This record gives sequence, structure tokens and C-alpha cells, in this order.
Amino acid sequence: MDKSKTTTLLLFMFTLLITSTLSKDLCHKDDKNTLLKIKKSLNNPYHLASWDPQTDCCSWYCLECGDATVNHRVTASTIFSGQISGQIPAEVGDLPYLETLVFRKLSNLTGTIQPTIAKLKDLRMLRLSWTNLTGPIPDFISQLKNLEFLELSFNDLSGSIPSSLSTLPKILALELSRNKLTGSIPESFGSFPGTVPDLRLSRNQLSGPIPKSLGNVDFNRIDLSRNELQGDASMLFGSNKTTWSIDLSRNMFQFDISEVDIPKTLGILDLNHNGITGNIPVQWTEAPLQFFNVSYNILCGRIPNGGNLQKFDSYSYFHNKCLCGAPLDSCK
Repeated sequence: MDKSKTTTLLLFMFTLLITSTLSKDLCHKDDKNTLLKIKKSLNNPYHLASWDPQTDCCSWYCLECGDATVNHRVTASTIFSGQISGQIPAEVGDLPYLETLVFRKLSNLTGTIQPTIAKLKDLRMLRLSWTNLTGPIPDFISQLKNLEFLELSFNDLSGSIPSSLSTLPKILALELSRNKLTGSIPESFGSFPGTVPDLRLSRNQLSGPIPKSLGNVDFNRIDLSRNELQGDASMLFGSNKTTWSIDLSRNMFQFDISEVDIPKTLGILDLNHNGITGNIPVQWTEAPLQFFNVSYNILCGRIPNGGNLQKFDSYSYFHNKCLCGAPLDSCK
């Protein structure tokens, strides 16, 4: 056989080998069977049309598989923005290598948070948001010891916030905004075993005072806006803290800010629509504020000169008792 024919044959065999390798089904058969059950439970939506039993599930839409070290098991399921109806299938708990589970922007997803999620011991991200899920936030979420990101926002969840969420050792963000949660903020949220998470509890029906224990932790971001909280919130501040964003707007807080130092790292501060009294301290000019609103309170005195306080327009200050100075009218 001449050299050119030999080269052609070798190229053909190499191409055949590559094609065979690429077409090999990497997906674990147990995962594939589980995923097909999930699809059936969700009424075989067009959104999951790529979930074809004749193809490799590692190539299916909304899914990711791990590498050979985990035998190409499914590690992420991200189902969002589709015409999907029904409840979260119980079979999601039968994907033991899952690290990311997302059901998001699915307005026809109903029912409660699926209890079998507690079986997913490797789960790092759980996002169940922009759905019509109802019922309480279940205690079993605290069993997910590898969880780093929990988002349950934009649902119809009700009941109180489980204090057990503060026991999650690796949690970095707790986002529970825009539900119908009631009761008080758990005292235990003043003590997290690891890094203090970003805390977003806005647009619920939370009431009562903020636990004093929250003053013991240094949040990067905390949003308690649009609830029915009251009393003193000054413990969230302090020049020794490294907080970037504090939003306490549209509550019923009542405290004097005259002696309140804010973190020198603070970039966002929203206190509008409360019953806060006192004068704005000069120390506040030291913060690199990018957004600032203290309107609709009972503040008095001159707005301090310096820093970024004069960069905000009158809407950040108006409807106070006797606040004056730029950008408001001059003090008399």
C-alpha cells in the first residue's frame, strides 16, 4: 500500500475514533432515568424538548454534568423562564451529585418546597424564585450543610423565618424578599458559624424590633425594607464595621441618629419613610456614599458640608421636620 493510501486510512480511522468518543453517552443511567421522570412529572413541557432518551443527558438544555472524577453525574439543574406547570418533582432528590438547583421565573410552578431536596447533601446553590410556591420555609433546609446561596424571593411563602437557617455553616447569601413572611427576625441571625451572609428580607410582613444580637455581626449587605419593623436599628451601624449597603426604608423605626456613626465603607444608605429623629452627624461625610435617602423622617438641623452629602438632590432629604442646608433651603 502506498504512502498516500496509508495516510488516508489512518485519517479515516482517527476520525471514526473521535466520532465514536464524542457520541458516547457520558450521562449516568440513573441520572437519565431520574431526569426523564422529572420531565414527565412536569407534563413533558416543550421547554425540556431536548431531554430525549436517545441522547446524552449531559448535553440536555438546563443541565450540567461533572467531569470523570464524579463519573459525569449531573451537578446542576437550572430550569427557568419556561411554560412549566405543576409542582417541584419529588425526583429532584434522586440526583445525589447536584450542587445547583434552580427553578426560577416559572409563574405556574405551585405547591410547597419539595421535602426531598433535603437529600441533596452536595447542594451549594438553591434558587426557587419568581414562582407561585406557597407554604412555610421548611426547617429541613438547615440540613444542607454545603449550601452557600439560598434564594427564595418573589414567591408566596408564608409563616415565620426558621431560626435554623443561621446554623448553615457555609452560607454567603440569604435572600427571602417579596414573600408573605410574618413574625420577627430570628435572634439567632446575630450569630452565624461562618462568614456573615448578605441578608435580604425586604417586602414581607415582618414585625417587632430588630434583635439586638444583629449588632454583633458585620453584614456586607442588609435589606429589611418594606416591612412593619419598629424600634431601634442603630445597632446595625458603627464606624468599625465594613458594611457596604443598609436599606431600612418604609418601616416604623424610631431612633436618634445624632450619635450614630456609619461604616466608613458604606456606599448605600436608605432610611426613608420611618420615624427617625436627630441631626445628621458630620462623620457621615466620610463614607463613600453612592445612594442616600433619609426623606420622610423627623430629622432636624443643618446637612453637614463635605463628602458626598451635597451630591444628592432634595428628594433624598425632603419631608423632614426641620432639616436645612444644601441641597434644601438655607438654614435661618
